[in-house]
Amino acid sequence: MHLSTAWAAAVSLAVAPALAAQQPAAPAITYGVGSWNADSLGNQRAVVRVAAPAPAVRADIPWRRRDLHPELKRVIVQNAAGRRVANAVPVSVTREAGEIVFEPSDGAGTYFIYFIPYQGSVRSNYPKITYQRADSTADPGWLVRAGLGGAGRAAAASRMPAAEVVSIQAADSVDRMDPMEVIATAAETDDLRKRAGGRAFVLFPEDRAHPIRMTDDLPARWITAGPGGTAGGQAERGEFLSFQIGVWAQTALDSVSVRFTNLHRVGGADLIPAAAFSSFMTRGVDWQGRAFERRLAVAAGKVQSLWLGVMVPEAAAPGDYQGTVTIGAAGAPAATLPVRVTVLPALAVNHGDDEPTRLSRLRWLDSRFRLDTTLVPPYTPVRIRGHTLTVLGRQISLAPTGLPAQVISFFSAELTGLTTRGRAMLAAPVAFVAEDSAGGTLAWSGDGVRVTRSLPGAALWDAASRAGPLRMRTRAQLDFDGNIEYTIALTATAPITLRDLRLEIPFRRDVARYFMGLNRKGGTAPASYDWTWDVRRNQDAAWIGDVNAGLQFTLKDQQYIRPLNTNFYQLRPLVMPLSWQNGGRGGCRFRTEADVYRAACYSGARTIGPGDTLYYNLRLLITPFHPVDTRTHFSSRYYHRYAPVDSIAAVGANVVNVHHATAINPYINYPFLRPLQMKAYADSVHAAGMRFKIYYTVRELTYRAPEFWALRSLGDEVLAPGPGAGHSWLQEHVGSGYIPGWVVPELHDIALVTSGISRWHNFYVEGLQWLVDHAGIDGLYLDDVAFDRTTMQRVRRVLTSHGGPGERIDLHSANQFNPNDGFASSANLYLEHFPYIDRLWFGEYFDYDKSPPDYWLVEMSGLPFGLMSEMLEGGGNPWRGMVFGMTNRLPWTGGDPRKLWAEWDRFGIADSRMIGWWSPHAPVTTGRADVLATTYLRSGRALVAVASWAADTVAVPLSIDWKALGIDRAHATLRAPAIEGFQPAATFTPDELLRVAPGRGLLIEVGGH
Repeated sequence: MHLSTAWAAAVSLAVAPALAAQQPAAPAITYGVGSWNADSLGNQRAVVRVAAPAPAVRADIPWRRRDLHPELKRVIVQNAAGRRVANAVPVSVTREAGEIVFEPSDGAGTYFIYFIPYQGSVRSNYPKITYQRADSTADPGWLVRAGLGGAGRAAAASRMPAAEVVSIQAADSVDRMDPMEVIATAAETDDLRKRAGGRAFVLFPEDRAHPIRMTDDLPARWITAGPGGTAGGQAERGEFLSFQIGVWAQTALDSVSVRFTNLHRVGGADLIPAAAFSSFMTRGVDWQGRAFERRLAVAAGKVQSLWLGVMVPEAAAPGDYQGTVTIGAAGAPAATLPVRVTVLPALAVNHGDDEPTRLSRLRWLDSRFRLDTTLVPPYTPVRIRGHTLTVLGRQISLAPTGLPAQVISFFSAELTGLTTRGRAMLAAPVAFVAEDSAGGTLAWSGDGVRVTRSLPGAALWDAASRAGPLRMRTRAQLDFDGNIEYTIALTATAPITLRDLRLEIPFRRDVARYFMGLNRKGGTAPASYDWTWDVRRNQDAAWIGDVNAGLQFTLKDQQYIRPLNTNFYQLRPLVMPLSWQNGGRGGCRFRTEADVYRAACYSGARTIGPGDTLYYNLRLLITPFHPVDTRTHFSSRYYHRYAPVDSIAAVGANVVNVHHATAINPYINYPFLRPLQMKAYADSVHAAGMRFKIYYTVRELTYRAPEFWALRSLGDEVLAPGPGAGHSWLQEHVGSGYIPGWVVPELHDIALVTSGISRWHNFYVEGLQWLVDHAGIDGLYLDDVAFDRTTMQRVRRVLTSHGGPGERIDLHSANQFNPNDGFASSANLYLEHFPYIDRLWFGEYFDYDKSPPDYWLVEMSGLPFGLMSEMLEGGGNPWRGMVFGMTNRLPWTGGDPRKLWAEWDRFGIADSRMIGWWSPHAPVTTGRADVLATTYLRSGRALVAVASWAADTVAVPLSIDWKALGIDRAHATLRAPAIEGFQPAATFTPDELLRVAPGRGLLIEVGGH
């Protein structure tokens, strides 16, 4: 078919004669923005003008409201001076119009009718808003005189003078309902439905400037314009052009499809290929780079926006390009629309990405950027020799089942480097144990491990094992960071009843010193412990180990979905793994057996039928991930607030973290709207020799993101489903089916909670690269993490490619061991991300005064994982913090670390070797388990941090290994330098007992003449 003929045919298919008839025009009314206190009067009002004094006038307001049951909401009439008109009564209130009668108390002039007032905690970061109920303040006598006191009120109202409706106003530009949230009337909608002539659906092309917002109503704009027309728009060469097609379903639709033809240039041979088009609602690329088809269903009567896009080739000749798009659905006749893209002569900058309102960034949803196995510092390639695999500081030997036979750590006890003599973690191989109904153990046999792929950043293997009628297929991947992901599929060739299927990890007892997870806070490992699955708790993993050798296991199955974290966990909790949980029969038990500490995670009795498959998936994380970088830690001084650069430099900080809700980063998790201001600030930070990092995560998203409505049209793929309510804007514009997020009332910033895993992570990674390239950021401050380790790897690759020294990512978390958060230990919850984090800030609600040292070590310090940390709540405890290398952060909380920083610099702590109290080689000890000492060693001198967890003031000696310090005892000096707010100056003899108050400590410099 010739191009022009095909295009004409498309037009005829899209706009059949029955629908091409003149549409009834929606009544014209002016919309605008006014100024008033929305928190007392609501976000919408009608402006009416009374021509002459009268006892009562009638205002007929064609407000075309999208909110349901407007008759239940209060109507407030005010005069021009802002005083409420008491004598006012709604005669009729529907979604389409309101008939309000009132006494113009000030005579002729302007009056305001507020029709959706709300109330609640409007200044809260998590507001709870309700709507004021309909009421009446009218005087009964006035009602009688106006004829409004009985059944004839409608007739009486019709005879009253009409007030002119001048306009409908919103309290803010973001509260405006026009043009896409002004509803068509029922009559208009019914007329259009009748003229659809039994079609399964009707199509409405829309440009990117008018995102489709409603799913239950047609916008009046579509009544005026009519259905059909041409999709597409104007674009520069090299621009990604986004546009929409609205689908109005007349019957239930399933498996909606979108198919483009090539677009040919009118009068030329150039074309834009069909492959250049994206259909975000029907297909995409997930966060792991896997292409997928998205099944799209539309209920009868609903409106679905299809967001589409096309990458215009840079070499495209300017002109009009024409083709078609065909929309189909299962069992329904397809419909075709013409597509026209007008290519402008100009070459787009960055495909249009520098202007977020172009929505060119929607293509980022399907990005595979930085999805590879490239190494990031300080990691080394995965090495394979036979069935032994090696990553930085760790070695894994594989058993014939593909599970670890042995794991060896080569990290030093001090965590500052590697040793040649390894430390074995396991007393025997990790085993998957199957017990028959009589309690006998089935023996696995098979062909052993087969390495299927070897890359610098990863190694993959599989193994097939048999035990009676059971078949076990193990597939695994070890990444360069020490993470092993196992997919373990168990099937049966014949029916079999089992007493138990369980995973056993036999730790060496000397390694299993500490424990964290499965409803236990981090600390000393219990001699015996039992745990069972509970959906109320965000718990599916435990870490067991020592400071320089440990292992976290996480239990999953094929239906694993990352739960929401922090305050939102209970709204989408863990999906219980069918295999491990087994209807409440599963759990884990931990027992001390001589030299073995055995972790056994069981699933209990079950029958497996022939052909049934159970997935006992497993993740193992081997810790530590890398040596601690004390030099960078002690030389990086954080200032966690947006402030003038010279004031930050004056306090000695050299890393600036800028939160959201600031002048250069105003809206949560969308830091793209003030790039010039951000870049200018970044340049000034860099000119002062400092580094610049911003708050940017994915857990919540501001409604000010230009992509917001496109994401909303994806259902629950990106924005998490939930109970709704919250801020008035959400209730009035989004409606329902969402989880309200963070609100900054001063900036009118309102967020929704995102899903745990989605294509939004692809957008996030692309956005991060854009910020590095265009806004000059050096790294990220993460406030909890709502994405997985794959995304964290990509983030790290982006920041590593940026180059430059210093810390790039620091992670903050509040203590999540509470009901709302699912009793999760933050360190255990986020351990999968720790290989790519530089510093921790744990955090709010952590108790630095009452927590024992083993809790400090495991939950807060980050040390067993190769990290270091800072304190937050109440400024922390500076004395205890020093034995872990921790201070607080300026200027966020109580306490001022500057005096300690000055002492660090005077001593040169960044150039010292940290030997913690946990090390068996600690050169300074106190002889007490509740008074600890950490040594910072330099040539010929040392700085010793002593801190007490004792209940009372105690006198302790310092037992010093003078040889290890390299100091002659006979000429040794012990001096406590004066540090304001920390300690007065003092001197001691080597044999002198030190008096240490409870919760306090000392910082003593040891030297020689």
